[in-house]
Amino acid sequence: MQIKRCGEMARKLRFFRDQMTKAGLSPSTWSMTRVDIDLDDLEVKLGELEAELIEMNANNEKLQRAYSELLEYKLVLQKAGEFFYSAQNSAAAQQREIEARQIGEGSINSPLLLEQEMLTDPSKQVKLGFVSGLVPRQKSMAFERILFRATRGNVLLKQAVVEDPVTDPVSGEKVEKNVFVVFYSGEIAKNKITKICEAFGANRYPFTDDVGKQTQMITEVSGKLSELKTTIDAGLLHRSNLLQTIGYQFEQWNSLVRKEKSIYHTLNMLSIDVTKKCLVAEGWSPVFATHQIQDALQRASFDSNSQVGAIFQVLNTKESPPTYFRTNKFTTAFQEIVDAYGVAKYQEANPGVYTVITFPFLFAVMFGDWGHGICLLLAALYFIIREKKLSSQKLGDITEMTFGGRYVIVMMALFSIYTGLIYNEFFSVPFELFGPSAYACRDLSCRDATTVGLIKVRSAYPFGVDPKWHGSRSELPFLNSLKMKMSILLGVAQMNLGIMLSYFNGKFFANNLNIWYQFVPQLIFLNSLFGYLSLLIIVKWCTGSKADLYHVMIYMFLSPTDDLGENQLFVGQKMLQLVLLLLALVAVPWMLFPKPFLLKKQHQERHQGQSYALLHSTDDTFEVDVNHDSHGHEEFEFSEVFVHQLIHTIEFVLGAVSNTASYLRLWALSLAHSELSSVFYEKVLLLAWGFNNVLILIVGIVVFICATVGVLLVMETLSAFLHALRLHWVEFQNKFYEGDGYKFYPFSFTLVGEEED
Repeated sequence: MQIKRCGEMARKLRFFRDQMTKAGLSPSTWSMTRVDIDLDDLEVKLGELEAELIEMNANNEKLQRAYSELLEYKLVLQKAGEFFYSAQNSAAAQQREIEARQIGEGSINSPLLLEQEMLTDPSKQVKLGFVSGLVPRQKSMAFERILFRATRGNVLLKQAVVEDPVTDPVSGEKVEKNVFVVFYSGEIAKNKITKICEAFGANRYPFTDDVGKQTQMITEVSGKLSELKTTIDAGLLHRSNLLQTIGYQFEQWNSLVRKEKSIYHTLNMLSIDVTKKCLVAEGWSPVFATHQIQDALQRASFDSNSQVGAIFQVLNTKESPPTYFRTNKFTTAFQEIVDAYGVAKYQEANPGVYTVITFPFLFAVMFGDWGHGICLLLAALYFIIREKKLSSQKLGDITEMTFGGRYVIVMMALFSIYTGLIYNEFFSVPFELFGPSAYACRDLSCRDATTVGLIKVRSAYPFGVDPKWHGSRSELPFLNSLKMKMSILLGVAQMNLGIMLSYFNGKFFANNLNIWYQFVPQLIFLNSLFGYLSLLIIVKWCTGSKADLYHVMIYMFLSPTDDLGENQLFVGQKMLQLVLLLLALVAVPWMLFPKPFLLKKQHQERHQGQSYALLHSTDDTFEVDVNHDSHGHEEFEFSEVFVHQLIHTIEFVLGAVSNTASYLRLWALSLAHSELSSVFYEKVLLLAWGFNNVLILIVGIVVFICATVGVLLVMETLSAFLHALRLHWVEFQNKFYEGDGYKFYPFSFTLVGEEED
């Protein structure tokens, strides 16, 4: 009953919020007269305010409808009056023409019908009736056609356009309309016209053909409109004052109702101990909060003058506890990135710890430009500096998402500045920040030649890429080779980290099968192939060898016994390749076969032990039940376990290749970002600079800024973010992370949000 009562009050508060929104008002964030109010008094007050507001809305709706009807009536009187005024003028002119023709009676040009009309008895002439009103303009053509067909053309329709949209009395919406007058003869035609008007939503209004009465009616309608306008304005002012009064206390009332409703909702989940006449609550709590909970229970017992104190006791259960990570405003966004994939199982290794560093770093590898990194950093610092103000405001979807990830953007910007300094790119322009270049040109045309035109004149550039590489013909092959190999090294390192975390999961949960038949063969297989490739890359960098690593890796499988020749990097390489290839081949059945059979053996031993214990602790009547597995023992489906292990093995073996190749996106996106930045700088900014025209230069600068912000700082940032997200979710977390847990949601008033019933 209490939660139903709180729900009713919440409904009334939502009604007040909707009314304030329609009136263009917003609840005050602070109360002008903050006073303590009892829930019972609040319920009565909300009921009175709702009844008053509903009555005011009903009265205002009636007045608005009457005002709209009078306004339409006035338009009909004005527009239809013009029809009759023009018709009377035409009839008078026609009468004068007839009288003039009667003077020359014998004229051959005198119309015979007019003479016949004059001779006819006026009492026998047929008088036409008419219907007037307004019809929506978009229906006016169809309205005219239906009238013509229904009466077989025996009506005369006149329409006049109303310039401004008018408020429809029925719907209350602004509608463009036409004033119409339909002339007819006979009651049958009148009934048809009336039904057609109702079908087309045409509002009919009475009208007289007497000019004097028309003027009098217009004057009366205008007076009533003025009176209604004054009454409506007074009602709206009173309603606005009432809503403002509600708005001053709305947030206080809303907070009180939400808290009470959440309390009773939680109390409904408690169970009643009839014998001890008390409520029993079972739930989860962090271990570190045990003393805080006990203190809170003691304070509650003291404040409520309870004769019996609350008892806090730790229960033992086989249920899987929820997962709770203590985060702050810096780590929350990184944890949300992980939780979007799946919530960690209780006490499972949390990849969010490593994501704080690895996620922004992999982003920066694809976004390496310290000029663009500074721009991202400034944008993130703006959100951080104004976070107190912005956190209390209602932001748009995109702005709110950016504000929530402000610390992620800061880390991405800092790492982008770092990798940009390594790539030596500032909006694609190289700088000699850490000293002069190690190379110099032999002649003036060396920048258009290969690196043969460059000679080394001093020691190597101390940090990052030498600035002389930028702009040379060998820049692209050099950076391609560097970034491609670097991507493989980073990918193999992160995948090895994921496999190592699977070891710690297995050790923590005492799962030796996963350690010996999953962790060990996976580590051997991955490093026998791609760990060896990483070793070759490092050795080639250190020795400066010209060996073709692609040839080495391909023929390691196709012709493992052939001599390496000029592709040999160190002594004993051929024997090492044979050993690694053999280990990789052994690792596949190592992952596939032992684990299903060992699981089956463990199940049989456990099942036999339970059956033996039951037979010795009960009578023989339970023997049949035990053999038929009626005590909840699940049957071990060996085929399902084996197929599952087969899928897992195939997925890892093929994934080792595809995941390593997937890390090449670091190289591809880094190259794309660098080339796009170079195109915008050379083909927009430098091209505009070369015209020696101030106007063209200004246009070029504007286009360069728009292209940089729109493409590189928005689209490229989003693209690199999504690719880094994929690398963590798929290539990294699938090595160890199950993510089949559920979150811990504590009861807290600060977490009570806006309820949507």
